[in-house]
Amino acid sequence: MEKRSTMESQRTVGLDVGDRWTYVCVLDTGTGEVVEQGRVRTTREALERRFGCSRMRIALEVGSQSPWISRLLEGLGHEVLVANARQVALVYASRRKGDRVDAESLARLARFDPRLLRAIEHRSEQVQVDRALLKARDVLVRSRSRLIAHVRGTAKSLGTPLPSCSAESFASRGMSHVPLSLRPALEPVLEQIASLTQAVRAYDGQLEQLAAERYPESELLRQVDGVGPVTSLAYLLKLEDPRRFSRSRTVGAYLGLVPKRDQSGDRDPQLRITKQGDAFVRRLLIQCARYILGPFGKDSELRRYGLRIAERGGKNAKKRAAVAVARKLAVLLHRLWVYGELYEPFYRTHSEDKAA
Repeated sequence: MEKRSTMESQRTVGLDVGDRWTYVCVLDTGTGEVVEQGRVRTTREALERRFGCSRMRIALEVGSQSPWISRLLEGLGHEVLVANARQVALVYASRRKGDRVDAESLARLARFDPRLLRAIEHRSEQVQVDRALLKARDVLVRSRSRLIAHVRGTAKSLGTPLPSCSAESFASRGMSHVPLSLRPALEPVLEQIASLTQAVRAYDGQLEQLAAERYPESELLRQVDGVGPVTSLAYLLKLEDPRRFSRSRTVGAYLGLVPKRDQSGDRDPQLRITKQGDAFVRRLLIQCARYILGPFGKDSELRRYGLRIAERGGKNAKKRAAVAVARKLAVLLHRLWVYGELYEPFYRTHSEDKAA
């Protein structure tokens, strides 16, 4: 590293973070000249030594390590911008992509206009820790689903399809229906499924306790039929502060549940949803929507709305209905959270009756 100047308070920094090294480019904010380039170890101690100085504007790309690094630098008194690089073509689609080039590009964008970085705000460390419980459970659930699909497919290929049952009871019920010739191959897999089921139950207990002790507002969200502790907690931990959204309707767009737009003149085609934002929360909301629309869903305006869309027919009518219900569900949960209201499944209908 070059010798530091006493003018660091007037400097803008770009960081390209790697697992072992972080590349640093320091610009003079006034002239735009590069006054320092180098690298520093990607460790707390090294970053504290390097940036334990007067206040600077520091830009870095969003990534797996950006949450703790941004919190560390903010704690040292710096202005930190976490850039959504996918929204910045100069960084994401550059033909001269490299650690040094990316660091300088980030610094120049932060110097010129920070809004060009589409800066995001990371959640708090406690929320990140709590969210890790949800993601760990999700990994186990998805692994169990793949193993169950393997067992069913293998048995079916030999003409012995296994009976329908829940994932929780599959290990115990499936064992008795597996052909003797397949047991040497499938018994270890069924044992793993049983072990995963026990681990998932343990996570469920932890999440119930977490919701009761730290996130009591999750009870407001769970008033809606089909929304359980996992979805309510994932929703709360993703949004973190409901006041971030001036209107509940914007939550659907935030979670990537609104259609893309490519309107030009008279041309305005119907496109797929954007799928921006958190894929995990979006998947949970769509699962809830499928339950609401399924045979066990209770009657409500939300269910009737989705069924009307599904009844229009077409190749993807049921999928469109589930996405539409998930979008309305995201808006409904935000309103329940903000206003602390009791959920009324037929609120609109009752309001219209009173008006009449």
